[in-house]
Amino acid sequence: MMRKPTDTKEAIKRLGRRYPDAPKVALDYRSPIELLVATILSAQCTDQRVNIVTKTLFRRYRTAADYAKANIPELESIIRSTGFYHNKAKNIKAAAKMIVDDYKGRVPDTMMDLVKLPGVARKTANIVLTAAYGKVEGIAVDTHVQRLSQRIGLAKSDDPTKIEQELMALYPKNDWPKINRLLVAHGRAVCNARKPLCNICVLHRICPKNGVKT
Repeated sequence: MMRKPTDTKEAIKRLGRRYPDAPKVALDYRSPIELLVATILSAQCTDQRVNIVTKTLFRRYRTAADYAKANIPELESIIRSTGFYHNKAKNIKAAAKMIVDDYKGRVPDTMMDLVKLPGVARKTANIVLTAAYGKVEGIAVDTHVQRLSQRIGLAKSDDPTKIEQELMALYPKNDWPKINRLLVAHGRAVCNARKPLCNICVLHRICPKNGVKT
C-alpha cells in the first residue's frame, strides 16, 4: 500500500531527527575519480571493505590516466576482495580511458555524460554528482534505499530506476540529497535485511512493514 503524502513527510522528518549526522557518503575519497572508482567497487560489497581496499588502491593509482593505463591483473589483485573483480577492473579501466579520451581526464559532472561510462548507472552517477560536485539530479537507490522504500511504503516498484522516480515525485528537490543518506543510515542501524529491529524503530507506528516478519 502506498503511503499518504503526510506519512512520507513524517517518515523523513523522524529519520532526520534520528540521524542528524548521517554522512553524505560512507566511502573514503579525495577526488571525483576516487569517488567514482570507490562507488563502482561498492556494488555488492560493503563500504567498509571498499575503504580497506582503496587505502592501497588510491596509493597506486591517483588519476584517470593512471587507471586508464592500469595493468588489469594487477588491478584485479588489489580489488579482488570486493567481489566481481574481473568486471569491476574492466569497467574501471574502460571508464578511465573514456574520461581521458573524451573529457580531458576530468570526471564528467552531468548525469548524461556519467551514465555513458562503463560500469556507471544512475546510482553511481547520483553519488558522484551530489558528493563530488554538489549537483542534484536524482536520488541514489542502493540496496538499503531499495529495501526501505518498499518496506516503509515509499515505493511500489522493485526496480531501482522506477523507485528513484517514485521517490523524486514524493519529495521536493531540495530534500533529495538527504533521502539516500537517511535511508542508508536507518537500513544499517535498524532496518536491516535479515532481522529488522522494529521494536526500537522510530517509524514503528507509521510503517506498514511490507513483507517483514519479526
